[in-house]
Amino acid sequence: MSADDKRNEQVEEHNEAAEAETEQQAAGDQNADPAPEGGSELEALQQKLQEHQEQALRAQAEMQNVRRRAEIDVEKAHKFALEKFVKELLPVADSLEKAVESTEGHENAGELVGSIREGVEMTLNLFMNSLKKFNVEQLNPVGEPFDPQHHEAMSMVPAPDAEPNSVVAVVQKGYQLNGRVVRPAMVVVAKADEAPKIDEQA
Repeated sequence: MSADDKRNEQVEEHNEAAEAETEQQAAGDQNADPAPEGGSELEALQQKLQEHQEQALRAQAEMQNVRRRAEIDVEKAHKFALEKFVKELLPVADSLEKAVESTEGHENAGELVGSIREGVEMTLNLFMNSLKKFNVEQLNPVGEPFDPQHHEAMSMVPAPDAEPNSVVAVVQKGYQLNGRVVRPAMVVVAKADEAPKIDEQA
């Protein structure tokens, strides 16, 4: 084999190696192209996963709120289930109190009146103790400051010996069940002293 033939073979081998390297680089470039697509797909999946996790957390929080509201509603239903029943019983308490009041000043009227008064007082005490067992409290706010949440003002009167806007008399006692007013106390309120008039001619 001549030197030219050897040179031609080396050139051909070199060209083939260069072509093979070029093909490998092209193949590598083709394989490299999908990588960004794979990366963006992974990011999209991670974003969806995060969204689903947030939705699950929101649903869980909403369920806790619903459960808490239901528990509060049930608790209120238990605490105030007797409200209508208590309202129906209050006139009985009022009547018993009026019966006791009607005998005041008639202690000397005889044993019959005394025994009737004693019986009514015992009945009233028994009745009030029964109401207390069910957390019914009486509102008798004589001398207390007027509170529109618990009292209903029937009138205002001048009362020099009482604090302005304080309760000087109770027309009808109020009641509350577990802290909620079932019936406000009907009261007479002390009128504030009028400011002295200024003599404009002075």
